[in-house]
Amino acid sequence: MARTLMMVHEHDGLHIETLLYMLIQRAGTGMLPPPGFAIPPWATLAAQWDAIPPPSTPTVTLGPCTITLGHDDQEPDDVQPELERDVSTHEFGWDNESPARAVHVGAFRVEWRPVTNSEFEAFWRGAGKGVVAMPASWVLVGTEGKGEGGEGEVMVRTLYGPVPMRYARHWPVLTAYDDLRAYATHKGGRIPSEAELRLFLDTYQVSYAEGANTGFRHWHPLPATAGGSGGGRGSNGGVWEWTATVLEGHEGFAGTGIFPGYSSDFFDGKHQVVLGASYATIPRIGDRRTVRNFYQHNYPYPWVGARIAYDV
Repeated sequence: MARTLMMVHEHDGLHIETLLYMLIQRAGTGMLPPPGFAIPPWATLAAQWDAIPPPSTPTVTLGPCTITLGHDDQEPDDVQPELERDVSTHEFGWDNESPARAVHVGAFRVEWRPVTNSEFEAFWRGAGKGVVAMPASWVLVGTEGKGEGGEGEVMVRTLYGPVPMRYARHWPVLTAYDDLRAYATHKGGRIPSEAELRLFLDTYQVSYAEGANTGFRHWHPLPATAGGSGGGRGSNGGVWEWTATVLEGHEGFAGTGIFPGYSSDFFDGKHQVVLGASYATIPRIGDRRTVRNFYQHNYPYPWVGARIAYDV
């Protein structure tokens, strides 16, 4: 019963997020906030965000080391007498989170902060023109009859309606894995593997209680703060993050019987593992380090960004 309740709760949480990123794609003015839903003071916030200092160095070097991916939460174990009533202390998860396994991570460099809207806009208008698509999280205005050619003003979609790029330029860009991989290649880097990103997040990402932008703390992304004071710990701004790891079975994987095909239906070589959480992800999911979400590599709509890693 406990596992079923967990699945219902988390599945509803994930689909609330799905519904919101679908609604935000509404044509024209985008999603309209409900009456009485106060619009943030964007100009004031943007001035504060502009004042956030960048990291003293753009990257941090991690590894080599061995980390643990996943946890031990096999569904068949629920019927074992010694575990049957272990509810209050047991960490439930989805089938692709189990079992725990040791993974070696070689030395690598990784950027403190995910790629921002303004960084990606410069690429999209410049070296990436005709190579990458305009992110679905943006909308062009003043381009009637011109199509998507880079002309006009880019605005960023929010649950309050589109806002000018000058307000959202420091937020992580939300776009497809394929396009962020192209940007990373242009920069001489790559998208980190699941193990590499997990190591970075374990080391530097803060939890909801520590101020992470998850669980509707804000109803929009924020600039990332990792790499600043506090030993480098901070928030990534409130987005999931792409990894270069393709979703597939791993040693010891056992598919769920309660929700058949939850993961295995997507072992098609087309889905990338994503880690972390967005501003709309419930903290129960966002704070569990073993969570492995996944989206198709060319899917542009979910709230997923990426940071760039480099070989050393």
